[in-house]
Amino acid sequence: MIAVTELEERLRRLETEVEALKKERARVVPDTKPWWEQISGVFKDSPEFEEAVRLGREWRESQHMPTG
Repeated sequence: MIAVTELEERLRRLETEVEALKKERARVVPDTKPWWEQISGVFKDSPEFEEAVRLGREWRESQHMPTG
């Protein structure tokens, strides 16, 4: 059976290690928005983008789907 003082010491070591891991992660992976949020709105009011969307829709609609 493990003594309470030993459990307390193990818990302190774990807490210290978790804190160190959190700090390391924050250093390596800064807290930023996900990529899809970073690019959200970059094509707003872009005539080129709207044209690409229109052409894509036109192409999809031109494809003949077999009927069953």
